[in-house]
Amino acid sequence: MKHFKEKFIIGVDHGYGNIKTANHCFQTGIVASNTEPIFNKNMLVYQDKYYLIGEGHKEFLPDKVKDDEYYLLTLAAIAMELKDTNLYEADIIIAAGLPLTWSGVQKQQFTAYLKQNKSVTFTYNGIDYNVDISGVMIYPQGYAAIAPFAISMKGLSIVADIGNGTMNTLYAVDGKPQSGTLYTEKFGTYQCTLAIRETFMRQTQRELNDYIIDSVLRNGKVDIPESDLQLITAVAEEYVEGIFRRLREHGYDANTMRLFVTGGGGCLIEQFYKGDTKNIVFVEDICAAAKGYEYLAEKQLMAGKSYE
Repeated sequence: MKHFKEKFIIGVDHGYGNIKTANHCFQTGIVASNTEPIFNKNMLVYQDKYYLIGEGHKEFLPDKVKDDEYYLLTLAAIAMELKDTNLYEADIIIAAGLPLTWSGVQKQQFTAYLKQNKSVTFTYNGIDYNVDISGVMIYPQGYAAIAPFAISMKGLSIVADIGNGTMNTLYAVDGKPQSGTLYTEKFGTYQCTLAIRETFMRQTQRELNDYIIDSVLRNGKVDIPESDLQLITAVAEEYVEGIFRRLREHGYDANTMRLFVTGGGGCLIEQFYKGDTKNIVFVEDICAAAKGYEYLAEKQLMAGKSYE
């Protein structure tokens, strides 16, 4: 969270797998109830309904304004950032992002969605919050994660933001994004999870818990039979090869370009890529995009840009 005049800039990375702010990360899941749940940790109360934040798994929706869940998850994200500085009333500007090639079409809708209430009152984890949402600033995903250090990038680079739902790719020359080289594909890490689940069932006739899949994808190992681990690893390696095949189709040359990898997919490349990684830079901070949104918003506001 950044302080700008009398307002606070809060960056929110609305991922399909996790919601990230500059200082927090939680699962993109939400369970609603008309009555207070018995287990009420991470509970949001809004308009007389109860929501357990981080519970369950949200279905992939290319259009994030189709339901109210991303709005509710945003309220929880705001509460977490405000709580860090013991603030419970604030005038804020939300800095957020959309997939590269979707941002132009969806920007207006997503902006209106996030600022649907000028003033909003809610309770999170037993604490009441009164928030004014003065504006929303939307940026293309991918670039935000490298924006704070883009000025130091030299030569030709490609940025691959590999999230849970999508893979966003852009080219940069001396750190400056190049128009006409922006790509968004539904090839996020969840596609790897689905492939592992399907392959495992087909070859073993057994279901595989997502916890095990996630553990292997993050760490490259887990305490399971070696034959099961090899099966999961083989699918993960195939998925990672698919990432580089798509990059090459978009003109990526490992010999002349530096690849910057952001998002959760970076750990899969680190674990399962068989090629040379000397020209690959991993942006390992899971909150890098949210911090980048705040950085870009603060920079533009200081330059006199207005917010919507």
